[in-house]
Amino acid sequence: MPKRTGEAENLWLARALWELGGVRFGDFTLGRSTEHSPVYVNIRRIISRPRVLRRAARVMAQYVEAELGRLHPRVHPFQLVTGVPVGGLHIATAFSLATNSPMIYAYPARAANSHRRYAVEGAFEPDQTVLIVDDLITSGSSVLEVADVLRQEGLRATDAIVLIDRGQGAAARLRQHGCTLHSILSLEVMLNYYLSTGRIDQNLHKKCCAYLQQQ
Repeated sequence: MPKRTGEAENLWLARALWELGGVRFGDFTLGRSTEHSPVYVNIRRIISRPRVLRRAARVMAQYVEAELGRLHPRVHPFQLVTGVPVGGLHIATAFSLATNSPMIYAYPARAANSHRRYAVEGAFEPDQTVLIVDDLITSGSSVLEVADVLRQEGLRATDAIVLIDRGQGAAARLRQHGCTLHSILSLEVMLNYYLSTGRIDQNLHKKCCAYLQQQ
């Protein structure tokens, strides 16, 4: 799993999501999967708090800027950003505004107009590098779909940055397809924070961590 920098400093995000009702416990089916998870994180809640959304984009921007400034940066220089439909679009838009980076996006194409599932909207040139932005990642399939579409259009997709990584194998899967995953916070760290602050008890913490370790 890639090294994460400053996760403890970003626990404000875990706290904000809790306060917004963006973290729930129970029995949930995630996305296209049939697997049942005891924890569900809905980052889209932050669109109701402009200050939180703005701060999230700024933290992402600072991470990318710091990496690009290193002698051996893990993030490749990029000319464009894109969001993963649909949850990543508002994060990508905020990131684009925070960094003054041009944005494009892939969206489901109308069957009458295209035989492809996706089309790319926005101004771009072949061989440009695109940073993929998403709110949360589980298996990585959605990011890989976007990366594939970008590559079909002659664009490069070498990095993806997300606010939260559920830690369920996405980093390794993306790496196999030539894309490096960068995350601001992991779900495991969030769960540890909720336990240490009395928001969840040890039984629930143990159940959720056991689920994540099995994935």
